[in-house]
Amino acid sequence: MKPLIGITCHHNFEYQYLLNHSYVQSVTEAGGIPLLLAMGLKNDVGSLVERLDGLLLSGGFDINPLFYDEEPIKELGEISPGRDDNEMELVRAFLQADKPVLGICRGHQVLNVAQGGTMYQDIHALMDGDILQHVQNARRDHLSHRVELVENSKISTIFGTTNILVNSFHHQAVKDVSDGFTVGGTASDGVIEAIESEKHKFVIGVQWHPENTACAGDVPSNRLFNAFVEACS
Repeated sequence: MKPLIGITCHHNFEYQYLLNHSYVQSVTEAGGIPLLLAMGLKNDVGSLVERLDGLLLSGGFDINPLFYDEEPIKELGEISPGRDDNEMELVRAFLQADKPVLGICRGHQVLNVAQGGTMYQDIHALMDGDILQHVQNARRDHLSHRVELVENSKISTIFGTTNILVNSFHHQAVKDVSDGFTVGGTASDGVIEAIESEKHKFVIGVQWHPENTACAGDVPSNRLFNAFVEACS
């Protein structure tokens, strides 16, 4: 049977659920059945973990910095506290059950924060040196900058290389990686672009948006979704 994969959704201030179709398409084309997850499911997390074969954490708003013991700086973008609460509980439950999790952009950051890691609220305000353009002025399927993957990491094994091109749409980034996770890849300016769990069979976070590039035929992006869905099977 095809694996059932829950996908978290963006939630705006008008109480609408939003999700780019490329998430659904990428999971479907890799052989999974996507199920869009609503908010307010904290009391039913156990049932979700039981019934779902995997979890895809999608992109969206910034994370409330109170989750990593900071107060908001002026560069912080919009947050969704209800979504934060929901996703933190989901992540912890899926990790405890050792079920596959793929975090994308915000989802990559949620993975880290849920396990005690920290964030740069804004890379241009808080990181030293010359920072790359991480919010690209190009189509979402355009490959914007390079990421150097750690040799023999899970993600480099999936891609079959240690050097890839990615798209980029973020102003926050992982700062201190949580216990039990390791860095899987970085950009040339030092921004952490991938993390992975040392303790679980398949728990990977990526800062870019492979769902957009997978739909455009990018081979590494398709390999990532294929590996994720296979792990969920």
